[in-house]
Amino acid sequence: MDGGDDRLVDDLRRRVDETPFYGWAGISIVSAREGEVEVAMEVGADHLNIQGLVHGGLLATLADTAMGLAVRTRLEPGSRHVTIQLGVQFLSPGRPGRIVARARVVRSGRQIAHAEADVVDAGGKLLARAQSTVAVMAERENARIGDPDQ
Repeated sequence: MDGGDDRLVDDLRRRVDETPFYGWAGISIVSAREGEVEVAMEVGADHLNIQGLVHGGLLATLADTAMGLAVRTRLEPGSRHVTIQLGVQFLSPGRPGRIVARARVVRSGRQIAHAEADVVDAGGKLLARAQSTVAVMAERENARIGDPDQ
């Protein structure tokens, strides 16, 4: 996917930059267009499990992030999304370096959306494939990042 829709990319980058979790994890937006998002991170020693491989939870997190943001590109203003089901198949071990998740919306309705993602390494090797079900609902008034009541 090329850079995609500049408006979508700018909006998603702003949202990701405003969320401390993504900064902590090192996740960034690569590209976006309606229904498709690509995110990436640089895997270092802090991301490895006891076997010296990329922790599966990071692969799942990257896939979930890409799928959720892909769904976000289809939302009406005033809506939000929450993953309610996540399935991940781990296909190959990941090693340090750049990993990318490419997600697309399979179906998007007024209340439920379905998405899928592939997670690949810098050489294009498929590390994981994921599917999610995402609930779509009205945005909460005065919602703030980090507010446990939101």
